[in-house]
Amino acid sequence: MVGTAASSAAGVEREAAQEDASERLRAAIGRLSRRLRPTVAGSGLTPSQISVLFTVARAGPVGLSELAELERLNATMLSRITANLCEAGLMVRTSDPGDRRQALVAATAAGRRVRRRIQRERARALDERVQELDEREREALWRALPALERLAELLPGGSPEAPAPARAGSAREQIEERG
Repeated sequence: MVGTAASSAAGVEREAAQEDASERLRAAIGRLSRRLRPTVAGSGLTPSQISVLFTVARAGPVGLSELAELERLNATMLSRITANLCEAGLMVRTSDPGDRRQALVAATAAGRRVRRRIQRERARALDERVQELDEREREALWRALPALERLAELLPGGSPEAPAPARAGSAREQIEERG
C-alpha cells in the first residue's frame, strides 16, 4: 500500500513537472517568435500579411479557400489581406483555369524576394544570439532541432517539411529558411 501511494505521488510530481516544462517551452517559443518577427524587409507588413505571403510563396498558386484553411483565417479577413498584398505588388490574384469561379493567388517575384529577405534577417538575428550561447548550449539546441521540427508537425496546422540537412557551420547555415 505504501509503495502504491509513493508511486502515485511520484506520478503526480512527474505530471506537474511535465506541465511546467511544456509551459516553459511554449513561453520560450512565443518569445522567440515575437522577437524574431520585426524585420526591416517586412516593416510595412502586418504579421498576418507576412504569414499569408510566406504560405503562398511556399505553396505556389493556391485557392483562397485552401489558403483560408492553411492560415486559419475567415474569408473576409483573408480577402483584405490578399487585396493589400496584391496592391503592394507582392501577390497576384487570378482565376483558376479549371474553374473560373474560383480565385488563385500566387507570390510575385517581388513577394518571393521580400520573403527571402525577411527569412535572412530573422536567421541572422537568431544566429547572432545563438553565437552568444556557450558551446554546450549551442550543441543542446542543435540536438533538439529534430524533436522541435517533429513537434511543429504534430501541432494543429503543422505540415511535414523536409528537415534541414545536418551540417557544420553557423546557425544561419543550420537553420532552414522557415520564417
